[in-house]
Amino acid sequence: MSIPVLMLSAFIIGLSGAMMPGPLLTYVINASLRRGVIAGPLIILGHALLELILIILLFLGLNKLFADPTFTSILGMIGGSVLLWMGYGMIKAVLRKEISLEDETTGNKKISGLVMPGAIVSMSNPYWILWWGTIGMTYLANAYNRGTIGIGAFYFGHIMSDFIWYSFVAWIVVFGRRILNDRMYRALVIFFGIILIYFAGTFIFDGIIFFV
Repeated sequence: MSIPVLMLSAFIIGLSGAMMPGPLLTYVINASLRRGVIAGPLIILGHALLELILIILLFLGLNKLFADPTFTSILGMIGGSVLLWMGYGMIKAVLRKEISLEDETTGNKKISGLVMPGAIVSMSNPYWILWWGTIGMTYLANAYNRGTIGIGAFYFGHIMSDFIWYSFVAWIVVFGRRILNDRMYRALVIFFGIILIYFAGTFIFDGIIFFV
């Protein structure tokens, strides 16, 4: 597989995964409502840094751990607990009337408050681990045959799909927020909080079923 083909295929496969609904998409939408267009690329920056570390660890032998269903089940329950806490926090903030569109517009814009959640939400998803333990490892094996340039091409193509898609999502959310009022905004935050709790319950349930 040539370098251009490797990069393009990594982009297409990555885009197909990025477009599927999941915790990361939910979090990007919610953060974009609160922090603006910049939330999309900054959250994915955290996601990208995590995946860079992951690729390095996979070459150091972590792929064997990823193939262990016990490990992925435990990770799923831990990750589900994190998502449960995040979803509960979102709903609690609305019920206590601690957030509003005006407050979010003028609020704290620290980059660190957006980059870290990108990594946390990604790690909380056991299906992300499963993807990297199967499809990701297959692509890395092909990329490895091309040396450092091949690995770099794969990583760049994969990450660009995430940056482009989630930046687009953030732009759509912010453009649409012009028609939002505080009541609609809070309803959306509760909605996305419930979705995160749903994913949390799914991950925790799957982990419990494995051990049972």
